[in-house]
Amino acid sequence: MTSTDRENPSSSPDEASGSALRGRTSLAELAFLFLRLGATAFGGPAAHIAMMRDEVVRRREWLSDRQFLDLLGATNLIPGPNSTELAIHIGWQRRRWAGLVIAGVSFILPAMLITGGLAWAYVRYGKLPETEWLLWGAKPGIVAVIAQAVWRLTGTAARTSLLRIVGVGAATAAALGINELALLLASGVLVVALRGRTWQRGSPLRQLLPGVPAAVGTATLSAVTLPGLFWIFLKIGSVLFGSGYVLLAFLRADLVQRLHWLTEGQLLDAIVAGQVTPGPVFTTATFIGYVLAGPSGAVVATCGIFLPAFIFVAISGPLVAKVRNSPTLGAFLDGVNVASLGLMAVVTAQLAHAAVVDLPTALLGALAVILLLRFKLGSTWLIVGGAAAGLVIKLLSHG
Repeated sequence: MTSTDRENPSSSPDEASGSALRGRTSLAELAFLFLRLGATAFGGPAAHIAMMRDEVVRRREWLSDRQFLDLLGATNLIPGPNSTELAIHIGWQRRRWAGLVIAGVSFILPAMLITGGLAWAYVRYGKLPETEWLLWGAKPGIVAVIAQAVWRLTGTAARTSLLRIVGVGAATAAALGINELALLLASGVLVVALRGRTWQRGSPLRQLLPGVPAAVGTATLSAVTLPGLFWIFLKIGSVLFGSGYVLLAFLRADLVQRLHWLTEGQLLDAIVAGQVTPGPVFTTATFIGYVLAGPSGAVVATCGIFLPAFIFVAISGPLVAKVRNSPTLGAFLDGVNVASLGLMAVVTAQLAHAAVVDLPTALLGALAVILLLRFKLGSTWLIVGGAAAGLVIKLLSHG
């Protein structure tokens, strides 16, 4: 590369490819692509994002790498499931409002249907010994997957001394029972303040937060109702930053500890269902909704948790460049992300206590950690392997 090339960004290969990007995309093509991705994208958000880049940048040339990275950056600045929001962003870029809806719904629908089928089987057969042993073997693996996610995110989320201190403080407060939404908000504001950013009337941070107090309010429900179910998942989808695994902290706080709609074991079962299916981890909501209120509950919970993603992308899509370059909003999200990591660490410990109940489950958990870290085994294979091990142990114990 010549000195002229280095000084002129417009001559980069990315921009050159961008000049030859394909024109109009049909809605049918958008639907087919994201239905296929939603039905085959195992491995969590990072895998989903890599698959989307391969399809829309390398193979179809719908976006340049620079455009793709801009959209990916935007998904990290709004609450909700990152890979789903990226799909919605791509749909918006290609066909505006119709594309936004088609891409998002197509990516969500396969996972929703598959998870709903698992929920039906769980409700009907979940108390059978065979199913119990399958879940018994799978749960240590899912705890290992979450623990690995916490470990891998530490280097990014807690990259400075300030962020490490905020993260430890958030984890300590979460372990003491402080409201998780208040923790995220306070951590974000604290990092902004300590970095010397002022709270100004027109700042992006001030524009971001007016809707948060309404979302922070807690429901006072005791019986399961469809409106109550919708509100719980709408609230979670509206305020959840970070990895999809942070979802577990919110679900546990609302559905297990406060409302007592689920047991710890049922929550773990829902997590397993969300992990063994392709597509967004947030379709855990589909499983929970079905368990609590049947098919109507599954639809209501799924709509509630994903609706904010469509709204946030519709609002932020035209503002990607401004939001991405805001130092104040960046500082706020640094605080939110490191607090999210603290919540994830606490939830991992709590779920491990419920999953590792004897020597065999402890050995399965240790083996899962080794397979994850040493051999990079995918989470789906870990869970399937754990379930198979549970079935084998059950057969041997009765042999």
